[in-house]
Amino acid sequence: MSALTITLLQEPLAWMDGEANLRHFDPLLRDLQDRDLIILPEMFTTGFAMEAAKSSLPEDWVIAWLHGHAQHCDALVGGSAAIQTAQGAVNRFLLVEPDGTVHRYDKRHLFRMADEHHHYLAGEQRAVLNWRGWRILPQVCYDLRFPVFSRNQNDYDLAIWVANWPAPRALHWQALLLARAIENQAYVAGCNRVGIDGNQHHYSGDSQIISPQGEILAVAAPHQPARLDATLSLDALRAYRERFPAWRDADAFQL
Repeated sequence: MSALTITLLQEPLAWMDGEANLRHFDPLLRDLQDRDLIILPEMFTTGFAMEAAKSSLPEDWVIAWLHGHAQHCDALVGGSAAIQTAQGAVNRFLLVEPDGTVHRYDKRHLFRMADEHHHYLAGEQRAVLNWRGWRILPQVCYDLRFPVFSRNQNDYDLAIWVANWPAPRALHWQALLLARAIENQAYVAGCNRVGIDGNQHHYSGDSQIISPQGEILAVAAPHQPARLDATLSLDALRAYRERFPAWRDADAFQL
């Protein structure tokens, strides 16, 4: 399909309380209709807590919850969560289709300034999924600072970053999202949280949906819960990339 209707939910998160967070998002998701893709923030079940995986909801619970809303909305629904695996804890971006198909991406770049690398295992590779004719690259927060990892190898149309990106570095968030869209000639969606977490970090949100040419299609008011909606056009993307084929001159590399 050429058109993709996308919604981002910029919301506060209850600290280390998975059931409270699911209850918070339940009515917001029940109200959504005629969507193709719905995105929640990073670690939407706990907030960005280093100890989250030790007491977080099991992965199958989170998947079942996402699946229920995916069925109701007839949409791909996702966000990241702290997940305990047999190998260790991961910050895992889960996206679930209405039929129950699950897509996983484990955060590659762990935020060392919060010692995330001492509490979670880094993902080994990026992932691209196909949904309703769109190729989608899921990414998590700190990944945004590493453009080589998210470099478009002519393999995706939309890149999504979910985040707990603190307010003092909001300018970096906004500038890097814009850069990723322009340099990769792809749509970009960034879904950040708002509010104050258990470590007293403030989050301004600043969630955005950006066109391949850097046009801001939707932006959330800072420090406020918000729902962002946009309709993306695959035909427009392909026409732009054909008209201005900078991607053809990209440097070849192996990651």
